[in-house]
Amino acid sequence: MAIKEATFIALLALVHSGHAQYTKFPEGFTFGVATAAHQIEGSWNVSGKTENVWDHLSHNRPWMIADGTNGDVACDSYNRYQEDVDELAYMGVDFYRLSLSWARILPTGRMDVINPDGIRYYNALFDALAEKKIEPLVTLFHWDLPQSLQDLGGWANPKMIDYFRDYADVCFREFGDKVKSWITLNEPYEICEDAYGDDKKAPAIDSHGVGNYLCSDTLLKAHAEVYHLYNDTYRPIQNGRIMISINSIWYEPSDPENAEQVALAEVANQFKFGWFANPIFTEEGGYPVVMVENIAEQSKAEGLNKPRLEQFDEYWIERIKGTSDFLGINHYTTHLITGPGVDSLAKHPSWLKDIGAVVSLDVGRDSASEWLRVVPTGFANLLRWCKSTYNDVPIYITENGFSDRGAIEDYDRIRYYNDYLSEILNVIYDDDVKVLGYTAWTLMDNFEWRAGFSERFGLYHVDITDPNLPRTPKLSAEYYKQLCETKEIPQDERFKDPAVS
Repeated sequence: MAIKEATFIALLALVHSGHAQYTKFPEGFTFGVATAAHQIEGSWNVSGKTENVWDHLSHNRPWMIADGTNGDVACDSYNRYQEDVDELAYMGVDFYRLSLSWARILPTGRMDVINPDGIRYYNALFDALAEKKIEPLVTLFHWDLPQSLQDLGGWANPKMIDYFRDYADVCFREFGDKVKSWITLNEPYEICEDAYGDDKKAPAIDSHGVGNYLCSDTLLKAHAEVYHLYNDTYRPIQNGRIMISINSIWYEPSDPENAEQVALAEVANQFKFGWFANPIFTEEGGYPVVMVENIAEQSKAEGLNKPRLEQFDEYWIERIKGTSDFLGINHYTTHLITGPGVDSLAKHPSWLKDIGAVVSLDVGRDSASEWLRVVPTGFANLLRWCKSTYNDVPIYITENGFSDRGAIEDYDRIRYYNDYLSEILNVIYDDDVKVLGYTAWTLMDNFEWRAGFSERFGLYHVDITDPNLPRTPKLSAEYYKQLCETKEIPQDERFKDPAVS
């Protein structure tokens, strides 16, 4: 297998090379914040909206949500979207990344019924944003599949390619005059690995080592079909742009001098990020070679006569290649590779076992989320790696953020933003990485999937014990407001934690 060990080692060496202290972002760099429909809208069964997979999971298996909450009301943004827009306007963001609820627009999941209230709601939201001169960046699918389609197999069913294309067609037609920036899918790894290859996300299928790869085959084809639909039919008249948002933990060797760990870290990054980026952003297309080879070898050892992951045929390799105007990156954290072997958390068979490496979280500062370690230099290395691996593609950071338990004076979040934004500036100025925009996760504390409201990522605090769900700006909202106004990392003393010397 071809591993770019020399390149990887060179990236790691940059961590210790030192940088100028950049604070100012380039001309034209844009800032926004992100949310997702199921996490904030509420009104789960109002005005024609039907059940989605997260409604179904939280209602039928409530013990799977850490604090027993659900998205029935969430932040009530369905009724209070104007307050959301006012918060955005107060901070002065350039754009707002939001997602559409498939089940609110197409109650059956298919085109046979188009819900007029769903169309009305999103048009009203887009009009409110336009009044404040805030550009919408709209995600078509952010994990909330209509349950009716999950009952047919969800993303493991190839028919989803057609259903997703039809849904996108309705959205482009109804909203394309107001929306010029689209994201097809949010975090395909989380959809396939955590929802079909495990039970960490709804629909919690846990078909480890099998369902996750069926999902990725369907998902990438569906993404490509929606891209071509927009590119061929809607772009000529709507003049917009469309991309995918890929998430990644960044993997580094625990010992940068250990050649075996270096090689395995590259394998892990190809399995995580390359799984979905390689088919779209490389000249050769298709799944990463190391991924195909590892899974074929594991499948043979398991006595199977066919690999659990099959490479796309030539038609689909060509059909998927190049189907994104930009690379959207969602990034939060870095983990370490400590050596070869079967990780203690790996099921049999599974994506993690297929990698053949042991992973450690013993790195950086902690957060309220077990998986989220604060390692800013890892972010810089991921960005450099993407430049090198994906032909210097232009990048938008479509999510980045920090979890705590809801502090109003959230110095740890500000420190996180400060450090990660500084690394973005380093790679822009020192390495000429084409990062064009940054999106903070998230506008307000919301329903954080299986963590419920126990982990808080918001710039605004939401008191869910109060029926009025009051929103209170945290200190980080003031930090972000200044960042948006000046396009410069704030140096104001009030943003520095008095407990940290």
